[in-house]
Amino acid sequence: MEYVVIAPHRSAYPKPLRFAKGTLLEVGQRYEGEPGWQDWYLCCCDGQLPGWVPAQVIERLGVGQGRALEHYSAHELDADPGQRVYRLRQLNGWMWCRRLSNGELGWLPLEKLKPER
Repeated sequence: MEYVVIAPHRSAYPKPLRFAKGTLLEVGQRYEGEPGWQDWYLCCCDGQLPGWVPAQVIERLGVGQGRALEHYSAHELDADPGQRVYRLRQLNGWMWCRRLSNGELGWLPLEKLKPER
């Protein structure tokens, strides 16, 4: 399904966390903030800065430890009103999508999108 961006979004994370399925993760604090953005955890893995990861991607191994259930990227799209994206996956108040103009993949908050009709 296609969506149009209705409010600007800029990522605060220039070096997003990325990992492969099976990567061991240090699982930190749960995100507390915007309503509807539950179940994101601040995680890190070897050689990278921490990033937010949805709970659905984490296999819990113990307190503060986990393993990646799938490949993952925390990359957020920088987007402006009027740009169009294609929804690939929706989790915890965010959408993983493909920008139609250039194919770039990344996350956008749902409240900054509306379905294209």
